[in-house]
Amino acid sequence: MQLSGRRIAIFVAPQFEDLELWYPRLRLQEAGAEVTVIGPEEGKWRGKQGTTVESQRAIRETSSDDFDALVIPGGYAPDHMRRVPEMIEFVQRMHTAGKPIAAICHAGWMLASADILEGRRVTSFFSIRADLVHAGAEWVDAEVVQDGHLITSRHPGDLPAFCRAIIAALTSAQVG
Repeated sequence: MQLSGRRIAIFVAPQFEDLELWYPRLRLQEAGAEVTVIGPEEGKWRGKQGTTVESQRAIRETSSDDFDALVIPGGYAPDHMRRVPEMIEFVQRMHTAGKPIAAICHAGWMLASADILEGRRVTSFFSIRADLVHAGAEWVDAEVVQDGHLITSRHPGDLPAFCRAIIAALTSAQVG
């Protein structure tokens, strides 16, 4: 399978955008990746549309060394995620290691809070454009933007392109 041996973390927090978590999770599993849902704590989390997902690990018990990539869904969850220092530190460690970080919709807030956007080209849901620009990014309106190991998309309608970009990045990346 395309992503056999790849380990991918997906962040979760209250009010995640349901499709932006479930679609990549299932698509990456279908491609053979081992996908782990990580939350501020272990437990069940409810999405904006009412689906629930259980986090398999709490962030405090998780090391970025155990993963090849990170997916961050949007919705209101990124505002909750960025209140958890360990989640910000996880993003920073993945960035420093040059591992793929995929952020969709409002997940750009996590990239801004991790202070990794200076000089980067990204996209997001239009309402957080100013936040990303103020964090030093060049914002463009496109279904998917890849700048090095950062992969960003705007909204659920971009999920097919978003997932193709994640799979392509992991297919070409060396597992460490």
